[in-house]
Amino acid sequence: MERDELAAWLRLALTPGVGRGSARRLLAAFGLPQQVFAQDPEALATVAGPAQVQALRAEPDGWAAQVDVTWDWLQQDSDGSRRLLTLADPAYPQALLQTEDPPLMLYVQGVAKVQWPQAIAIVGSRNPTPQGRANAQQFGRTFAQAGWTVVSGMALGIDAAAHEGALEGSPPGQIATIAVVGTGLDRVYPSQHRDLAHRITGQGLIVSEYPLGTPPLSENFPQRNRIIAALGQGTLVVEAAVRSGSLITARMAAEQGREVFAVPGSIHSPQARGCHELLRQGAKLVETAQDVLEELAPATRAHHPRLAAVPAAPVKETSLLQALGHDPVGLDALIARTGTSAADLQAQLLEMELEGHVARLPGGLFQRLERG
Repeated sequence: MERDELAAWLRLALTPGVGRGSARRLLAAFGLPQQVFAQDPEALATVAGPAQVQALRAEPDGWAAQVDVTWDWLQQDSDGSRRLLTLADPAYPQALLQTEDPPLMLYVQGVAKVQWPQAIAIVGSRNPTPQGRANAQQFGRTFAQAGWTVVSGMALGIDAAAHEGALEGSPPGQIATIAVVGTGLDRVYPSQHRDLAHRITGQGLIVSEYPLGTPPLSENFPQRNRIIAALGQGTLVVEAAVRSGSLITARMAAEQGREVFAVPGSIHSPQARGCHELLRQGAKLVETAQDVLEELAPATRAHHPRLAAVPAAPVKETSLLQALGHDPVGLDALIARTGTSAADLQAQLLEMELEGHVARLPGGLFQRLERG
């Protein structure tokens, strides 16, 4: 991309009062952004309103500085990992072009050769239960082992666990995971995910529609969810509250004709209520990654026989595991259920926690973890 072309795309994107829909109508009418800005006011008025025409005739505030920053970001790319894809670029993902509201531009950083892969979106709570986090990581790992790319939003909780699992399970040469973020690509949010972001760019892609320097504004994150939904052939919600961004992503996926999947949980868990709401609305109930894979690609099992080796060995069922059940439980309840002293229970729980079979929760609660 030449600097003049970059400048024209940025000017169109930054023009106040001209949203994505109006910008696409201008492009459809006149061609590339350079042609849009070459039109006289009368021609522009056939597509845009008076206020928009006036805005298009003026340079947006901060436009020149944004051109400099973006051009420098592209030119300082030492390993070919940075790209700026416009609606006119052949490398722009077809899955996004087919939606009602594709971004004008996508900032992309990661593996050098962009071939948008078959992908599954995994989303969920920023405050998951230990079991929810483990589930998301296992789903991500299994999907990657089956040759699928995992799409998520690099947020705390379920998103991060899904990315981690995909990075662990992806074979060499595969795009393991795609993180769609709500900031400029020169920022990492949340900041504690710097290492995760670095690993993703080594084995996958980080994508944003927002200009460099864009901070983590709350209104941007629901908007980016439509991209997550579009890039995945299906969306899996692992845990979510009833009012959450994950359910926004699921709704957008359904509106785009994608499959929606949900993992059921405890009736006592607030993080499960969003999934239960989706199930009531017709989402497909999921207990294993294979449930999703068989729905999206029935031939997956035949093409990837190694999936048979993914589940872990079952945990030996002990009386304490039976007493724990599958919901968070306190020490007093376990004493009542087992008749075991507090000291003995604490010792057994510590051993099971170290083995990864039990998680210690806030408030003195414990929860059984299922693996595999």
